[in-house]
Amino acid sequence: MTTTEKQISGPKTAPPQIWTFTTYFCEGLPYSIIRTVSTVFFRDNGVSLEGIGLTSLFGLPWALKFFWAPHLDRYGSKRQWLLIMQIFLAGLLLIAAALAPLPQATPLIGAAFLIGSFLAATHDIAIDGYYLETLDTRDQARFVGYRVMAYRIAMMAGAGIIATIGVTMGWPAAFGGSAIILALFSAYHLRYLPRGEAAHLPLFMLLATEKWGRLLKFPIIAALAMVTLLLLARTITKQDLLSRVGFLADIDPIALISMLLVIGLIIVGFKRKKIKKWLRQQGNAFFSEAFFSFMDREKIGPILAFILLIRTGEYLLSSMVAPFMVDLGIKKHYGWISGGIGLPFSIIGAMLGGWLISKYSFKKMIWPFLFAQNFTNLAYMFLALKLNDFVLLNTGNPTPVAIGGINLFAVACIHAFDQFAGGLGTAALMIFLMRLCQPRFKAAHYAIGTGLMSFSGLYAGVASGFLAAWAGYGYFFGISFLLSLPGMILIFYIPLKECQQKEALQ
Repeated sequence: MTTTEKQISGPKTAPPQIWTFTTYFCEGLPYSIIRTVSTVFFRDNGVSLEGIGLTSLFGLPWALKFFWAPHLDRYGSKRQWLLIMQIFLAGLLLIAAALAPLPQATPLIGAAFLIGSFLAATHDIAIDGYYLETLDTRDQARFVGYRVMAYRIAMMAGAGIIATIGVTMGWPAAFGGSAIILALFSAYHLRYLPRGEAAHLPLFMLLATEKWGRLLKFPIIAALAMVTLLLLARTITKQDLLSRVGFLADIDPIALISMLLVIGLIIVGFKRKKIKKWLRQQGNAFFSEAFFSFMDREKIGPILAFILLIRTGEYLLSSMVAPFMVDLGIKKHYGWISGGIGLPFSIIGAMLGGWLISKYSFKKMIWPFLFAQNFTNLAYMFLALKLNDFVLLNTGNPTPVAIGGINLFAVACIHAFDQFAGGLGTAALMIFLMRLCQPRFKAAHYAIGTGLMSFSGLYAGVASGFLAAWAGYGYFFGISFLLSLPGMILIFYIPLKECQQKEALQ
């Protein structure tokens, strides 16, 4: 019996196509508002660029979320967690709408969004865990395209519609409208979201223990530490004490935290037996099991290397595509190329990728999908080399020379292929991370996997500008393809057979 048949036999609930879309839309909308729309709000209210830089703090919970993800696996159900977080987020946005007209709006809403970022990160953990708990492995692959589509639409709705409402009709309307949308979705989910999870400890048991106090202390201490480090870094930069290594000031501090966490996880991997024993002595058996069960598996070395390296080429490419378009002289066309062509092709790629994996198996599809994703770098290399004369003419030119209709069509086609292949790759990598999750710790393991996979964005983002300036766009895109090869080679060394056995058991 499939997941869908199980749901039909019980009380009337939403089919997976619907609730997958609605839950991941609700995941993407708060993230977009807190990480993107907030910068528009603060700038619209006269906050300095230095002050807006502090909004990078809002990304802190997504870098640290796997620290409290085990609590969502142990207490309550993912359905309960996502409903509670949605209600809290809707309430917080209503508070932001009420605060927006006040003279003290910017610091108050800044504090509210910092709290909201922890709620939103917890909301993400709950939704990802719910998806893994409710669907079997076949349906996880089948509906992954709906996840990508809903999330991207939510991001566009936030950065486009909500931000536009804010600067035209006022921020109370923007934040209040967002709150109403989340509240309506939470009411829908309360009634129609399936109840398909195994029993856990009651949620009130977490509130009744000292662990709840520890859970609150951690984000507070982390946030205060980040504020201190950011302010200190900016002070040092102004004193020109970092003039020789000034690029360090441009590195996202959240990415630096992610890097430290990756290093810490590697150290834990080598010392896991001693640390696991110590944690058990401290009475944190379940918490330690959540982390060490991720590390105690066959071929953990190649698995970690694959997670850390597989998106290197993708991140290098994506970080330089927009500057390449600007220097090519087509920045006025980038909006419709990205939104009108890129978005639908990425959704089609993700939906097709999920369907093909569910039909032909993950093992057969992962290599061609990831090769297609990274072959895009070569396509951009040939494009950049062909149009290099226009890049030289239009870089820094206030009145750029037109590249011609045929060349513009070629750019649009390659960008469409880029987004389509990226959708295929995203589907494969999401499913790979899902397959790593053990039944007891699905939320925690998925949070660890996504956190590690985003780490390559740090070194790719730092290196991309230097490499592009040194080699030029054409050769840079070729180098980015070469740097994607180690991750693709590791496909042959990670235990994909284990994934096939899990699929066969369904």
